[in-house]
Amino acid sequence: MIGLGTIINSGAIILGGIVGLVFGKIISERFQKIVTVAMGLSVFAMSVSGFVSKMLVITDDGVETAGTFMMIFSLVLGAIAGEAIDLDRRLETFGKWLKRKTGSSKDAGFVDGFMNASLTVCIGAMAVIGALTDGLSGDYSILLTKSVLDFVIIIVMTSSMGKGCIFSAIPVAVLQGTVTLGARLISPIMNTAATNDLSLVGSVLIMCVGVNLIADGKFRIKVANLLPAIVFAVAAAYIPFLN
Repeated sequence: MIGLGTIINSGAIILGGIVGLVFGKIISERFQKIVTVAMGLSVFAMSVSGFVSKMLVITDDGVETAGTFMMIFSLVLGAIAGEAIDLDRRLETFGKWLKRKTGSSKDAGFVDGFMNASLTVCIGAMAVIGALTDGLSGDYSILLTKSVLDFVIIIVMTSSMGKGCIFSAIPVAVLQGTVTLGARLISPIMNTAATNDLSLVGSVLIMCVGVNLIADGKFRIKVANLLPAIVFAVAAAYIPFLN
């Protein structure tokens, strides 16, 4: 069944959120804060792993860097486009709407939880490549693996940041569902170079989410406004001097 991977992924996020809520009720606020920081460090470390694996290339002459110009090109143009559209404000507005509709007006961390969780589980090559594979052949094995990872991530995030994290299932369903449905249109442009560029820039964006979690409200990177960088990263794969 085409699209089953996204259904499983969304369900895993909801289930993980429910489990996280149960744990959150028995964990004091002091421990919730340190768990949030720990989660931020974990997300940051995961992103560094993806970033380094694509940017550092081992050759016979040693270690060389790759994708530097592509990364700068994608992030700068992506930031300009994202700021012009103001995706961060739109995502935040949607989060506030969900907060009202779910009767969570007294939950001060609802919107932050929703935004941080959504960006953590939506950004990355697994979401796009998994949805593409699901749409083209019905093979949802990549999304099944992602579902397990997201399940654990959302348990931890919900236990420390509240039920707003559960609703990250919505953008996951929309994003991955759209890619799955449009797989035959998108697939021809997703060659190896495009996939590597997507993974590298996606890892940088996930790194920003980790920084936001660690900062704990002291400052916030508008990660959503950087999301168009992923589109520019794929486009950069077809620009010779950027690769």
